[in-house]
Amino acid sequence: MNASKRAEIFRRLAEQRPNADTELNYSSPFELLVAVILSAQATDIGVNKATSKLYPVANTPKAILELGERGLKQYIKTIGLFNTKAKNIIKTCRMLIELHDGKVPENRKDLEALPGVGRKTANVILNTAFGHPTIAVDTHIFRVSNRTGIAPGKNVAEVEKKLLKFTPDEYKQGAHHWLILHGRYTCKARKPQCSECVINDLCEFRDKGT
Repeated sequence: MNASKRAEIFRRLAEQRPNADTELNYSSPFELLVAVILSAQATDIGVNKATSKLYPVANTPKAILELGERGLKQYIKTIGLFNTKAKNIIKTCRMLIELHDGKVPENRKDLEALPGVGRKTANVILNTAFGHPTIAVDTHIFRVSNRTGIAPGKNVAEVEKKLLKFTPDEYKQGAHHWLILHGRYTCKARKPQCSECVINDLCEFRDKGT
């Protein structure tokens, strides 16, 4: 795929959703961090239901530590892998207080050192909370990148590298959100809605539906 086609794809996606953002509810970098940790193998809707009850009670590292692991589990027990996630969040809160004055660090190294935080989560935090032009590749973005031909790759690392290389600079900040929402609502895994797609004529997917 050539550069002009990629630029037009991102222009249309940006025009379609000019205010695209994460669908996780949050009001601080820490709330976003907890929500993203909880979102692994879970839906944003499910996470938002849990955090809507958790955050009014505890939305800082200190407050969640005071809840304790058992107390935290009561708020997140409807979410998959909640036992492991509770342990990671408690450990993360302790590290934030001990190493970062209770604040979420704005760099990849310190973020990825937190329990439950991998490269994808770090990319989400850097992009959404701090405005860095990072692109977190999840299953939706991986699928859209390969299916459309924007940035084909055999694994998430390869797709991320290509997206960062080929996405025009003016679209890098929003690319993560546009691609994930496009994959979630239009370029679906089983039944892509090609007839309703704003980039249908630019997409290089061979098996287009109707």
